[in-house]
Amino acid sequence: MNDSQKQLSALSLIAVIIGSTIGSGIFTITADMAAAGAHTGAILIGWLICGVGMLGLMMCYFGLNKVRPDLTNGVYSYAGEGFGEYIGFTSAWGYWVSALLCNVSYLTLLFGAIGYFIPAFGTGNNLLSIACASAFLWLINYLVLRGMQEAAIINIVTTIAKLVPLLVFVVAVIFVGAFDPAVFMNNFWGDGTMALGDQVKATTSATVWSFIGIEGAVVLSGRARRASDVGKASITAFIGILAIYVMTAVLSLGVMTTEEMSALPTPQMAGILEYAVGPWGAALINIGVILSLAGALLGWTILAADCPYSAAQQGGFMEAFSRANRHGSPAFSLYLTNGLIQFFLIICYFSASTYQAFYALSTSMIMIPYLLSAAYYLKLSLKGDGFARLGEGSIAIASGSEAPGGSRAVALVFAFIGTIYGFWMLYSGGLDYVLITTVLYAPGLLVFIRGRHEKGLPVFTRKTEKAAAAAVVILALISIYMLAVGKLQPF
Repeated sequence: MNDSQKQLSALSLIAVIIGSTIGSGIFTITADMAAAGAHTGAILIGWLICGVGMLGLMMCYFGLNKVRPDLTNGVYSYAGEGFGEYIGFTSAWGYWVSALLCNVSYLTLLFGAIGYFIPAFGTGNNLLSIACASAFLWLINYLVLRGMQEAAIINIVTTIAKLVPLLVFVVAVIFVGAFDPAVFMNNFWGDGTMALGDQVKATTSATVWSFIGIEGAVVLSGRARRASDVGKASITAFIGILAIYVMTAVLSLGVMTTEEMSALPTPQMAGILEYAVGPWGAALINIGVILSLAGALLGWTILAADCPYSAAQQGGFMEAFSRANRHGSPAFSLYLTNGLIQFFLIICYFSASTYQAFYALSTSMIMIPYLLSAAYYLKLSLKGDGFARLGEGSIAIASGSEAPGGSRAVALVFAFIGTIYGFWMLYSGGLDYVLITTVLYAPGLLVFIRGRHEKGLPVFTRKTEKAAAAAVVILALISIYMLAVGKLQPF
């Protein structure tokens, strides 16, 4: 990638992360947890676990960016460097498919939110919604084709726009006196019908969904003006997003009881603010949902198209994915990505699927790339070589040198936390969905084989790669059989 394509500033990277991470979850997450049976105490514990786990995962990305700044396409580079070319390809493939499924979910939910104002759109999966979603999809395609920098500027604007309703929510709840400590403490641990551990577990999938996209700056690291901006943007965005999530959760729990919230229609934050300030609150939040999803769609389109493009430039995907237009946008990757999104939108219409089905699949797909990145950082930390301090608190590559003063110990802590949390997220996302995702991972093997043949390279270079490919194919065949006989239900 030449210098003219390295267009994204630290502010742009932060906006991409916030824009792609804060989508629909912020407007529904607390009530979704309540509907799953979690009460105030469990919800707070759930956020604590999520905060620690995601911080560990973020610090893995931050540390890897410092230790291996030469690896400029995180999810592909880290997995490939640590575990072989096929594993690296699989990581990038999973991230790519996760991103496009995320956009399918966002498009259906977007027009479901518009349905609050225009009932003809229904819940976002009728014919009118799918037709309008398709038109919007190709509008985004056009914007990204115009250039990543122009798309990033629009993403900054939509990110600011989506934060305004959230700020109004916080200010309104506080200053109108809607927060009631008695409501917050009511039934704090539940009534005993559901164990606290089960309540906490019920919060996990919602928190995972809410933080998908937090690694956006690392995925786009090759387009950053300065490599140092990637880590700064990642940490800044993470702290800001976690603060927003926890603040809105706490305030929501002080306005309505968990039982009342669980009965609200989506997006539940609209009902909470309406309860606090009146009907205008619901309208404002629904506008916020629309703006939030529009921004998230743009951010995820950038991430989805850039992942296989960057991987192809490093030799991981077929050469066709490395094609860019005169604006530096990944044209082939973009058209193929949005073509697949269009295909899934059609499936959504004929299967009458809602956004939850697609975001559940998206969450399961992205867990493998997260886990592999953390595992690679753990591998580097355990080996102990490659770390050296460059100034206060920084780590950089220096082959064969030992990290002084405990920087390796810090790396080990975060690497361990990130890896354990990666396994936990994979488990908590649902083993059925993990099995279904092998059907989506398996076709990638054909693309990988074609790419290796183009370069005149052997398909596999390690026995572990052969074993992993065989396992994916076998599990995919099992999943197809179980889908055929109705034992698995993806939609």
